[in-house]
Amino acid sequence: MALKVRRVITGHDKNGRAIVKIDEVAKHARSGRAGATSVNIWTTEGFPANNDGDADAGLREVATTLANGTIFRIIEFAPGLAARNHRTDSIDYIVIMSGEIDMELDGSTVHLKAGDVMVQRGTIHNWVNRGTAPCTLAVVLVDAKSVEAGSKTLPAVG
Repeated sequence: MALKVRRVITGHDKNGRAIVKIDEVAKHARSGRAGATSVNIWTTEGFPANNDGDADAGLREVATTLANGTIFRIIEFAPGLAARNHRTDSIDYIVIMSGEIDMELDGSTVHLKAGDVMVQRGTIHNWVNRGTAPCTLAVVLVDAKSVEAGSKTLPAVG
């Protein structure tokens, strides 16, 4: 596993004191397609989110969205990764942590580099790493309704 992400998760002890509950290099990285590796840092279900309990919500099995919830994920895209044109029913807050990547939309491409931020609002897109180094993104996916454009509903695909 090339992607190494340290997770520091806080909580409370039985007396209500703030403590660190988890401090580890995550061992639960997964790859859904060649060239893309991700680690879920944390997930929530419901709004407002519930900060009670001791379960490690970063280990919850989720896909690209979590109904009525959020996913905080770190993703590493290798140079030449396999294409995957897709749309999610989420609003995604993205920070490019390292490297460079192109995001292809319908008929256009935007080039992003370390330090850039993006808000992905349910658009169909594909990530392409044309560089020679991996690109690492921090992504928060928040459940959203399917996009409506004109008189068409554009649901999640891919």
